[in-house]
Amino acid sequence: MDADLDPRLSHRRGEAAPPLPELTVGADLARTARRHPDRDALVERASGRRWTYAEFDAAVDDLARGLLAAGIERGDRVGIWSPNCAEWVLAQYAAARAGAILVNLNPAYRQHEIAYALQQSGTKLLISATRVKTSDYVALVDAVRGDCPELERVVFIGTPDFDRLVASGGDVPLAELRAREAELSPEDAANIQYTSGTTGRPKGATLSHRNILGNGFQVADVQGWTADDRVCVPVPFYHCFGMVMANLGAISHGSCLVIPSPLFDPIEALDAVQAERCTVLYGVPTMFIAELAQLEAHPDRWDLSTLRTGVMAGSPCPVEVMKRVMSEMGMAEVTIAYGMTETSPVSTQTRPDDSLEHRVATVGRVHPHVEIKIVEPDTGVTVPVGTPGELCTRGYSVMLGYWNEPERTAEAVDADGWMHTGDLAEMAEDGYVSIVGRIKDMVIRGGENVYPREVEEFLYSHPDIEDVQIIGVPDERFGEELMAWVKLRPGASELTVEQLRAYCEGKLAHYKIPRYLHLVDGFPMTVTGKIRKVEMREESVKLLGL
Repeated sequence: MDADLDPRLSHRRGEAAPPLPELTVGADLARTARRHPDRDALVERASGRRWTYAEFDAAVDDLARGLLAAGIERGDRVGIWSPNCAEWVLAQYAAARAGAILVNLNPAYRQHEIAYALQQSGTKLLISATRVKTSDYVALVDAVRGDCPELERVVFIGTPDFDRLVASGGDVPLAELRAREAELSPEDAANIQYTSGTTGRPKGATLSHRNILGNGFQVADVQGWTADDRVCVPVPFYHCFGMVMANLGAISHGSCLVIPSPLFDPIEALDAVQAERCTVLYGVPTMFIAELAQLEAHPDRWDLSTLRTGVMAGSPCPVEVMKRVMSEMGMAEVTIAYGMTETSPVSTQTRPDDSLEHRVATVGRVHPHVEIKIVEPDTGVTVPVGTPGELCTRGYSVMLGYWNEPERTAEAVDADGWMHTGDLAEMAEDGYVSIVGRIKDMVIRGGENVYPREVEEFLYSHPDIEDVQIIGVPDERFGEELMAWVKLRPGASELTVEQLRAYCEGKLAHYKIPRYLHLVDGFPMTVTGKIRKVEMREESVKLLGL
């Protein structure tokens, strides 16, 4: 620990090694392609397509030139709305090379959510899937285009639209693309990721090349990745877990990315590990639980002997699940990571050689080139080790800010550069951190962060609802589920949970739709008029028999 830090206080700095890759995302790919031109870079299981690094690098150039031909200038926003596919990764790197800012759009978004994100970001060109499950993306995009004046062009993956975009790049000299790249800096914005807002409006966390490339590299380096590793990625690319911790981590190390399926399927994930001899597997706890269930049901079906490491993150990991992943899936070096979108995302991570206790009871210790402290929430004073407080983080990984929202940025990142996470944590003497609660009233459902205020704001539009409060209640499968406490308007007819869910369908992402409904005449409050959600949760657990 640094000599100037008091070991009795909850304040630690990460190592200064290995150095951060001070490159743009596109330049990092070029460097890897020069080093490992003939190695596998990307495998898409659904289509059977494969790219070596030389081929992937060339394909990224072709799409990047297409973006230039489409009029994309440095700093323009290019949206990507699709489940996992090869085009997602190509678009990620092509946007970076063109100097554009990639806007990640959750595949679960519905009409009002996609409209808000496109409007707020000022997306100029959208690359989109045509449909996902029952969602007709073409119809949804058509419904919102009139409300998005800055959206000039939509290109649908798997259609002649996409082929024409790539082909149009043939009119742009490669030298023009290289000149654009030469203008770029690692400090430039590269990515906007929307996080649900406590005020009901999602915030666009804006991340630089340095933010995301540095974090992806460090997460992979902690796991000991090399060019020999093959990484199975069932987690979604729209989230930092996929596009940063997996995609950027793998390509910065010359490892191979394997896309097992567009959306998570435990059988497809296990099939991919076996067929591609994957050494690394990522997932939120619910994904690992589903994979373990398949292994239990079909004990002789899969050979997972190549698996070595990976990351489990996104929500708290049950101790028994972690033990089973290590013993039954052969992932003896699996790590746990903690972070948030605004910090690119990882601030702490366990190490492959950590004790079992550290890996199941903590979220690890501070990451290289990052500084963390735990403070008393009201005063900002650093607390002694062993004392709970708010976890704050500082360093290269802290976002540039919320897109076009300086006031909300200032609320999250203080004048000294500390990102206030809103999470309650406790640090042990050895520097390992445990998350003990949340200041922000966030619910984590199956790895998806849900801020109740956003759901509440939407439900206020229901004609029969006078007031509503959303809480999280325990759930074996997803960790937490949403429950709505609803006060009906005078004279309103009875509201059922089925009617409530039907009202939300197609308007809210599925994971934001409450599973439970409780009709009330009022809410428990403090003497100052604040809602007592802790009391609501306790009562709900009893009501539901959980």
